[in-house]
Amino acid sequence: MNMASSSLQSPHEGHDSASNVTFGFWLYLMTDCLLFASLFATFAVLRHHYAGGPDGRALFDLPGVYVETLFLLLSSVTNGFSLIAARQQRTHFVLAWLFLTAMFGMGFIWMEVGEFWTLVQQGHGPSKSAFLSAYFTLVGTHGAHVTVGLLWMWVMMIQVMDRGLTPRIQSRLVRLGMFWHFLDLIWVAVFSVVYLSGML
Repeated sequence: MNMASSSLQSPHEGHDSASNVTFGFWLYLMTDCLLFASLFATFAVLRHHYAGGPDGRALFDLPGVYVETLFLLLSSVTNGFSLIAARQQRTHFVLAWLFLTAMFGMGFIWMEVGEFWTLVQQGHGPSKSAFLSAYFTLVGTHGAHVTVGLLWMWVMMIQVMDRGLTPRIQSRLVRLGMFWHFLDLIWVAVFSVVYLSGML
């Protein structure tokens, strides 16, 4: 009798557990929103403190940033296709779309690291001015999040290959998609606040 009742309760318990995990992940995203809000506020305060050094117009390679932005926007689209394929139980398509998403994400990180390296080599590192300190902190924090998202993505690809598209794996893919789209939205704000307004 106990076994029967536990088997009847298990689907509901699994549903409640998944709901709790999703709710917890939403809470995490909200704390990340607060983190980025504080970084944006700091940048807004320090954006004109150049310490006699160059401003954004002299430093930023806007065409390169356009390409970075395109990479991240396309990665958000391909990630969405991977979630559609997951709902359709099309494992090979999920892996293909996730791989393409990871390639776009890695291209984004490669260009961002190259941008940072060039600035440091030119003597415009984060210690040069308050403006550059705020810039490196804001953009670098976003880049760190993208790197974590990429690691998570590779782990999910391994899990999909190993375990298939189980309900638990699909739930993890949904949370990965939430995280990735969140980073995409944050980058749109970074692009607008840091780069576009910095060229004015």
